[in-house]
Amino acid sequence: MTTPDEHTLAPITEGDIANYLLNTPDFFERYAAVLSGVQLVSPHGARAVSLQERQVEILREKMKTLEMKAVGMIRHGHENASITDKLLGWVEVLLRVREPADLPPTLCEDMKQRFALPQAVLRLWGVDPAYAGLAAAAPLDSALQDQLQALTEPVCGLTPEAGLSQALRPCLAPGVLAASLAVVPLRAAVGGPVVGALLLASDDAQRFTADMGTDFLLRIADMAGAALSRLYPVA
Repeated sequence: MTTPDEHTLAPITEGDIANYLLNTPDFFERYAAVLSGVQLVSPHGARAVSLQERQVEILREKMKTLEMKAVGMIRHGHENASITDKLLGWVEVLLRVREPADLPPTLCEDMKQRFALPQAVLRLWGVDPAYAGLAAAAPLDSALQDQLQALTEPVCGLTPEAGLSQALRPCLAPGVLAASLAVVPLRAAVGGPVVGALLLASDDAQRFTADMGTDFLLRIADMAGAALSRLYPVA
C-alpha cells in the first residue's frame, strides 16, 4: 500500500489554471476582489493596467482595425464606381458611331482619354474585305498573331523585357513609354475565336500588374468585341 508521499505530484501549469478558469465561470463571482486586482502589462509601455483597462485597449484596437477596413472598402467602392462610370461612357461613345470604319480609332482615342492611358492600340484580323485597308487590320507577324489568338483571357504585367511585350512593341507608337501593358483578346461573337487584341500601354509599372484583377478588362473585351463585330463578315 502506498502513501501520498510516495507519489510525485505533477506541477500545476498555466494551462491547468486557464482550463480551470474557463470551466469555472462562477469563480470570479466568488472572488470578485481577485478580478478587480488583476494587473496586466500594457502593450503601449511597461506600466501595469487593470484587466478592465486592458479590455478597453483591445476593443479600441479592434475598432481601429475595423475603421481602417471600412475606409478601405469605401475607397475601393468609390474607385470601382468611377471606373464603371468611365466604362459606361466609353460604351455610349461606341454606340453612337455610325460608320463601322470609324470604330477602331474612336474606340482607342476615347479609351486613352477616358482612362488616362498614353496609348491604346487595336489590332484585328479576318475582317470583312471592305475594311481590310483599316490601320487596325494591317497584317501582323504570323507568330505574334498566333500568340494573340492563343490568349484565353487578358494578360497584364508585361514589361518591355517580356517576350510577348517585346513582340508587341512595333505595334506601339514610337517614343511611347510602356512600363506596363495589358493585352486584351477580343472576340466578335460570344464563344467565338479570338479575332483581335486591344493593347493598353501605361508609363506606370504598377498600372497593369500580373496579380491584378481582370474583371473590368473582361467587360472591356466583351463590349469592344460586340462593337467591332460590325467589321466582320456575317456568319
